[in-house]
Amino acid sequence: MQATSYTFDPETRSGSVLLDDGTPLPFDTAAFDAGGLRLLRSGQRVRIEVEGSGDERRVTFVTLQTL
Repeated sequence: MQATSYTFDPETRSGSVLLDDGTPLPFDTAAFDAGGLRLLRSGQRVRIEVEGSGDERRVTFVTLQTL
């Protein structure tokens, strides 16, 4: 699934993304570390993996979207 980076805190390595429908979805340090990134800027397109549904939905993987 694709999304857009919305917030990122380099100290905690956590933040949030905006899904294409505008829904914000937070990610934690584990999801960021799983993608192997070192930094993330607001507005970057990312590829995410999500598990769960509704209020239990969470991001498990964040990496840059490449063509």
